[in-house]
Amino acid sequence: GREPCVFGTCSALVRRRGLSGRIPRLLSYLDIRTARGPDNAFAGMPSVERGGFWMADTDRSAAMAIGITGQPATATPESIAERYAMVRERMAVAARKAGNRASDILLVAVTKNAEPEQLRVMIDLGHRDFGENRVQTLVQHAGIVEEYLDRLRVHPTSRKPVVAGNTVPGGTMLSPHRSNAGGQPNPVAEPGPEAVPARWHMIGHLQRNKARKVAEFVKLVHSVDSLRLAEELQTIATRRDQVIDVLVQVNCSGEASKFGCPVPAALPLAEQIDTMVNVRVRGMMTMAAPGDNDRVTRETFARCRELFEELRRSGISQGNINLLSMGMSNDFEIAIEEGANIVRVGSAIFGEPTSPQSAEGSGDESREEPSDDGHDPDSRDD
Repeated sequence: GREPCVFGTCSALVRRRGLSGRIPRLLSYLDIRTARGPDNAFAGMPSVERGGFWMADTDRSAAMAIGITGQPATATPESIAERYAMVRERMAVAARKAGNRASDILLVAVTKNAEPEQLRVMIDLGHRDFGENRVQTLVQHAGIVEEYLDRLRVHPTSRKPVVAGNTVPGGTMLSPHRSNAGGQPNPVAEPGPEAVPARWHMIGHLQRNKARKVAEFVKLVHSVDSLRLAEELQTIATRRDQVIDVLVQVNCSGEASKFGCPVPAALPLAEQIDTMVNVRVRGMMTMAAPGDNDRVTRETFARCRELFEELRRSGISQGNINLLSMGMSNDFEIAIEEGANIVRVGSAIFGEPTSPQSAEGSGDESREEPSDDGHDPDSRDD
């Protein structure tokens, strides 16, 4: 009819700008429908029109990335709150496409390039799940966050958080399965926002000599890929009289340089960990290879999801297998569509590194666990 649509605009772009190689990537971000009408997934969201082409603001950054909007770079949201809201909305759209609820997906904000003030803003927004791929930075950032939360407990803010308490999406799924006599999950009291503690996730490669510090701060270790590391965690957890929840990291992309156990070894490793009293397997984690197209990325995530479902059916961990961590800033939507219920997003919220030092890392850990320079595959947990 008279409504501008993606099909006509894409056709014109192919002719005028030679974008035939990039149209499939565009279509992976956009619903093939008009931008108005009762069935539009982006109904009620502000949109922009470029030559008869309508797109929701949440997809504008994706369209800019492939060079079709003509919009200046300043069109990308500048504030943490705006970027955080955009990531949340993109998660919700991907969840709807997969037939799931956005509230069942946990967003781990990766803080390796975050400034202290940005961490405080995230706390004010009600966010509580944070991730780091270096132990030293995790300890520093955890201290900043805890100090700010202590201050809020003494002087509560009047600002209403975006999400708070047990309404945080995915907020209760980290708890192990417990039921009352009637077979229903035990109810959890709803605390005020200042009373909700931060939860830290270790998402990078973990060396055994750093494991003790991780046990002090971390709610979930995403990167257990060897029996030796699991045994070290078991020893530490026994001394501390605690249980450490872990995910088995699997190298589903097949990259020789990437950490993660091989696909055939994943289930045997989970079975061995399940014999440990103080280490509890909760699921799996994987990463797609850098630079892969959407089809290859989707295949990587689908392979991990199939392995995860096999692990759930195995009966390991007494029914506590419920966490699948996949997807980062550049591919979390595909991960959600393929079944992820934890995504690890950093640069899409906090922005790119503002200094060479933050990009290259510092101290001895930068030699052991290089940061995100495009070459170290396991520093891409953002």
